[in-house]
Amino acid sequence: MTGQDPIPAVSIDTSRPHPARMYDWYLGGKDNYPVDEEMGRQMLTLDPRVPVMARVNRAFMHRATRWLAQNGVRQFLDIGTGIPTEPNLHQVAQETAPDARVVYCDNDPIVLAHAAALLRGTHEGATEYLQADVRDPDAILEGARKVLDFTRPVALSLIALLHFVSDEDGAHDLVRRLLAELPSGSYLVITHATADFTPEESKAATEKLRAAGVTLALRSRAEFTRFFDGLDLVEPGVEVPHHWHPELGEPVPGQDDGVIPGYGAVARKP
Repeated sequence: MTGQDPIPAVSIDTSRPHPARMYDWYLGGKDNYPVDEEMGRQMLTLDPRVPVMARVNRAFMHRATRWLAQNGVRQFLDIGTGIPTEPNLHQVAQETAPDARVVYCDNDPIVLAHAAALLRGTHEGATEYLQADVRDPDAILEGARKVLDFTRPVALSLIALLHFVSDEDGAHDLVRRLLAELPSGSYLVITHATADFTPEESKAATEKLRAAGVTLALRSRAEFTRFFDGLDLVEPGVEVPHHWHPELGEPVPGQDDGVIPGYGAVARKP
């Protein structure tokens, strides 16, 4: 197993909310700050089901990872990892395939501070953590190559990440750049929030987050599907996340009590 170096001291900005820490708060974690909780509570006034949505995203990641491991994928690049919440991606993958190799990547220093929890994998496999931003794909690819074999298929996992990357930052181009380095047989895994089902609440949430310095780029079904151009979608294609292969995991309490305003999909690179 890799990743045995000590985790360095980090400087954490607690003056503004950060999506990873807000996500942690939604999931009931303790690795967040008052500024994250305050913004999280503002989001709950707009839609009290946000914590359910966060859990649905995690559950989708578990099912998609399980499906990939069951279908022969042994390498995973997870960008926008977030604060560790068990089971983590490598635990799900290595439960099916103990030799699975996983590289995590995030840009929030608090994730780095807890990265040791992401590095406790099997002896047969490998796990590593990169401190990098999705807007710097070259740095991610350079670091990932030290752990992953880019001549063999890699699953690129972008869970609840791309709605924090604006069109101005070239979200679609960033995904294409990352995929371009991966061989045939690789997979792209994405969940993404949308305003398709809740336009008024979504507009208000976007404005609140923008005022706090957080980008929220909600995309339509068509815009989401563009991320998979040139790839072969795995059945059932683009779906609300909890409808994607529900047989591969346990349902999230409350997931069917109202709309889940997001999409999820998995696709294979020909």
